[in-house]
Parts: sequence; structure tokens; C-alpha cells
Amino acid sequence: MTTDTPSTAPTPLSGPRFQTDPTQLYREMRREHGAVAPVLLDGDVPAWLVLDYRELHQVTADPVLFSRDSDLWNQWDRIPDDWPMLPMIGRKQPSILYTVGQRHRERAAMIGDALESVDPFELRRIAEQFADELINSFCGKGDTEIIGQYAMLLPVRVLARLYGFPDDEGPALVKAMNDMIDGRELALAGQQYLGQSMMSLLAARQASPAEDVASHMLGNEAGFTVEEIAQDLMVMMAAGHQPTADWIGNSLRLMLTDDRFAASLSGGRHSVAEAMNEVLWEDTPTQNVAGRWASRDTHLGGRHIQSGDMLLLGIAAANSDPQVRTDGSALTGGNNAFFSFGHGEHRCPFPAQEIAEVIARTGIEVILDRLPDVDLATPGESLTRRPSPWLRGLSTLPVTFTPVSAL
Repeated sequence: MTTDTPSTAPTPLSGPRFQTDPTQLYREMRREHGAVAPVLLDGDVPAWLVLDYRELHQVTADPVLFSRDSDLWNQWDRIPDDWPMLPMIGRKQPSILYTVGQRHRERAAMIGDALESVDPFELRRIAEQFADELINSFCGKGDTEIIGQYAMLLPVRVLARLYGFPDDEGPALVKAMNDMIDGRELALAGQQYLGQSMMSLLAARQASPAEDVASHMLGNEAGFTVEEIAQDLMVMMAAGHQPTADWIGNSLRLMLTDDRFAASLSGGRHSVAEAMNEVLWEDTPTQNVAGRWASRDTHLGGRHIQSGDMLLLGIAAANSDPQVRTDGSALTGGNNAFFSFGHGEHRCPFPAQEIAEVIARTGIEVILDRLPDVDLATPGESLTRRPSPWLRGLSTLPVTFTPVSAL
């Protein structure tokens, strides 16, 4: 790939600024490079980061020109087998992430139909059950750390139940999922455990179908293999767990640090919905997404994009684009034109969005109901984020509260 302004150096897609002040970083990148900025991935591998709302809309709305087929990438000849971003990008993975065209539409329909089979009232009941169980483990102590002891444990337990796993397998799935997402020495083992667990679940459901997501996916008539369904279940669990956990953590941080929400912490349902909506605009868990690949030479945002170039979707940057956020004020109303769930043919399926919202909102409401005087145990400005350019979430959220009895 080449840039039209060689005097301006690409920005490494790493470093502490993605953790400390990404909004200012994206503002500076936009000022220096424009709507589409050159960036460097691990190993100085080049890519483009799409920063502006209009250009991101253009990329996500044209799946032919800007394809999800990672085989198109013109950098594969320089990517080593142990490149740390392979789990994020991948090649020839049999999941929906890299399926294109009519086959993708059929696959998305299969997943959407399976997720639509989830009863919303049963989903709420399951989320409340696991939320109460987690809170019971620390409610008598008077303090806890919300991220590690609650937010990072709740979504995957709920999703495991929906997919068809027995509850006693939940803790091991939580550990494997969080190990894989951490991307450290246990990541590969976590990924392998999840893959084996999905295959075991599907084998059990082939022998004995039930009213769960896995059984519905196995009952599809589009000819998808068990391996493909297992891959999609892994994608669905990963995509449904970590962003939802961060949605819970980021929303609680906002409600515990912003005076606009403090007056209604003890049960104000409207404030919970507004905090969650504002987070998707201002502090979205999904910060940047890899990726799209140009199927031919083209131009975007004043840049010459070569065939095979990779484009990263700058979700957080586009949400704060000054061209669409002209007054810079926080959005807490019903405006949901954010990119936090993606856009276009490859966006997060609507039933999956609804499930994530129910899990996150239930998780927030239950903890505020059970611990009505919950408060930060440390100054808000001292809270730190995980050092990731991809997902934005808190490292810890320590709180105090009046001890209460377990249910």
C-alpha cells in the first residue's frame, strides 16, 4: 500500500494512548491524515484506519468493493505463522466472519433464526439468576471489584445456557473465553478448549436435540457443516461476551462518576438506558475492527487504496466525527445511529444486539437494585483501561457498598 502524503508517518496501532486518551488521538490523526489514516500493525504491517463517519458508512455498505474475504490481503507473504494478530484477522477460517456473498447471507439468516428462538422473558430470567449468584458471592463483604468479579463473568454464563451447555460447564467456559480474549500465553489453550467444547455440545445435540441455539443451528437446511456451526458458535460467544462485559463496566463507570446519573442510581430505569446509549456513542466497547480488504484499486477519503489493502473500521473515531457531532455534546437520548454494532451486510445481527442489550441492562439493574448505595472505592480519574486498540474496557472497577445478605 502507498500513501498520498508520504511526509506524514503512519501511526502505530498500539501504545498507551489507545488506553488513556483515544478520542484525542483520533482527533490528531484526523487532523494530520484526513478521513483515512495510514497505520502500522504489529511487525510494522501497513493498513488503513477509516476515521470518518461518511467513509466508514461507505466501506461497510459496499461488501463487494470492500470485502470480508481476508484471502485478498496483499500482505500475507510477510505475515509469520506466529503473528500475534492472526486470531484477530485469520485466513481461510470457516466462520461467518470471512464468508461473503450469498453464502454469507444464508449463514447470517441461520444465525439470526437461531437467536430469534430465544424467549426474551426467559433470557431476562437467566440473566437475573446468574447476576444474583455472582452478587451473592461478594454482597456480604462491603466491597468488590466489578470487572473481574462480575462483568467479566456474567455474559458468557448466560450465553452458555442459551447455546445449550450444562450450567456446571459454565465456569470453565468463562476461564477459556477470558484466556482467549487476553491474547497472552493461555490464549491458544483457551481457543482450543472452546473449540472442543463446541464440538462436544453439537455432538450431544445431534444425538438429543433440545430447545437451544445449538439445536436450532443444527436444524438449518442450508447445508452448513458441524465444523462451520462450531466456528460460528465460537464467534457468537466471543462477540457476545467481551463487548457486553465492557458495556456493563463502562456504563457503571459512567453512572458512578457522572452527576447526571447519580440522583437515580437507586432504581431509575430511564437513567440505565440513557447511560448504556451514551456509552455506545462516547465510550464504545468496540473501538476498532479488523477488517475489510479492497477487491480492486479505488479511492476513499482522498486516499489511493490499492487492491488487497486492508482497512480497519474506526468505530470509536466515526462515532465522534465532528461532521456528525457538530456541537460535541454527549448523546443520551434515543439516537442510535452509532457504529457500535457495525453497519451493512456484516453488522451484528439484530437478535444478537437485543440479547447483548438484555444481558447488559439486566446486569446493571440487578447490581443497582441489590447494592443501592454502591460507590467507587477510588477516584474516578484513577481508573485505568486495558491497553488495547480494539476493545475499550476497564481494567478494574473497585466499589464499596453496605453489606447485604445473599438471596
